[in-house]
Amino acid sequence: MAQLTGPAKLDAVRKLLDDLNEDLKSRTLQPQERDAALEQLKVYGRDPSFADPIFTKEGIETLTKFAFDSSSDITSRNALRVLCNALFLKPETRQNFVDLSYEDKACAKLKNDNRDDEFLVSRLLLLTTYGTSIDLPKLIEQHQLADSIIQNLARHAERFSKKKSTTAAAEPMTEMALAETLKLLFNVTNFAKKHVNSFDGALAPVASILCAHPFPQTKTPLDPPFSLLINTLINLDLTTPAAQAALYPPADPTKVANRLLELLDLAMKSYADSQLDQDVSPLICALSEYYKNAPKKEDAKGTAPTDPVRVRVRAALLPTDEDRKLVLGKADTLPSRLLRNWTNPLAPQFRSAVAHLYFDLSGRDPVQFVENVGYGYASGFLFENKINVPEEAMRQQQQEQEQQGGKSAAGSTGIRRDVNPITGQFLDEEKFPDLPEMTKEEKEREAERLFVLFERLKQNKVMSVQNPVEKAVQEGRFQELPDDYSEDDSD
Repeated sequence: MAQLTGPAKLDAVRKLLDDLNEDLKSRTLQPQERDAALEQLKVYGRDPSFADPIFTKEGIETLTKFAFDSSSDITSRNALRVLCNALFLKPETRQNFVDLSYEDKACAKLKNDNRDDEFLVSRLLLLTTYGTSIDLPKLIEQHQLADSIIQNLARHAERFSKKKSTTAAAEPMTEMALAETLKLLFNVTNFAKKHVNSFDGALAPVASILCAHPFPQTKTPLDPPFSLLINTLINLDLTTPAAQAALYPPADPTKVANRLLELLDLAMKSYADSQLDQDVSPLICALSEYYKNAPKKEDAKGTAPTDPVRVRVRAALLPTDEDRKLVLGKADTLPSRLLRNWTNPLAPQFRSAVAHLYFDLSGRDPVQFVENVGYGYASGFLFENKINVPEEAMRQQQQEQEQQGGKSAAGSTGIRRDVNPITGQFLDEEKFPDLPEMTKEEKEREAERLFVLFERLKQNKVMSVQNPVEKAVQEGRFQELPDDYSEDDSD
């Protein structure tokens, strides 16, 4: 049947709402007529033009009463669909709903073991978290909002545990319900931070879903629900006993770590530079929080982690022998893909998150940080964050290197090899182009450039350096040549 437009549509919408209002008073409609009227309103309400009566205070009240006071689940869900669409299209209607004080009934309906109710009520409550006076602490404390969200997540986790397969496809409505529940969880914990620990129980099902849910069949692995699961890890408290048991289970402590690293590897192969800030930065932040809160255990010297989670993450992300065969950031590995985005001008949030992650992987030790990623990458981060490399530590490191015969870094083989401190590449892997001999003028310009570079490094005080020209003068190796000197005269 052709849909009405313009003034005819407006008259039809007004007539439908008048009939529904009358039905609230005297039950004039048969169930099928009532549901048909709500279905028609849903269609008309998709485009707010000439549908004004739906978005008025009276229209929102009528829809709310059918959504939460009806004894029919079908009628209730039909009204909820129109109501959710109205609150989405017209933000001012959200306060109208809150003013009706139906949030308690919404929380009660959220407890239903039904994916349509979960989807619709979660979306409704989610929309009311924007620009309204809704009292989220009251919903948590008095109407068990946190318990209902946790229970719904547990149902999704149980579904995956029963399938015992990461390739099983889910019903579309089930996936939509999961996504809305995770969005609601994020917003409530974001706007009611003092009650974040009421959601400790959510981390167990979140971890279970994260590890069991199949990856999207698209080229964007962080599509929902994975982006939403990642956001949950950022918002919730990872230090509580419940969080520790969920994220670092004694039976398989690296299970979550492996999944996060797998997601990161896929993401770094899938997203363009312009997408990294929005899509991949949250995963880096979540991985950093996950790493920092892992149960901590170090070797006897207290210099290296021995707990399986930290060992696993460091092994996956710190440069390996394979990376150091080239200048760091040039190999086709996950660490190199991360490092070469360190200076990506199109992704400032992403590069900052990566730098902070690597600083955490280095035990927040600037000397170790420089050794792990090379001074070329480390210097900018240390300077921006006003972190000095202690001169005593650098001196001690240099002495240790001299005692080891000049070896400065150990790769994955455990054999220490000379490393270029700027590029992070093994010295014995460096290759230099076969260039023609520099002219006298080119040598002078290069010497001036290096002189300025070393003076800047000294002023920044990020590392203890001495200008080689200054050192040559002090050691009596500097000779000033006359203006008419030529290289031929030296023969």
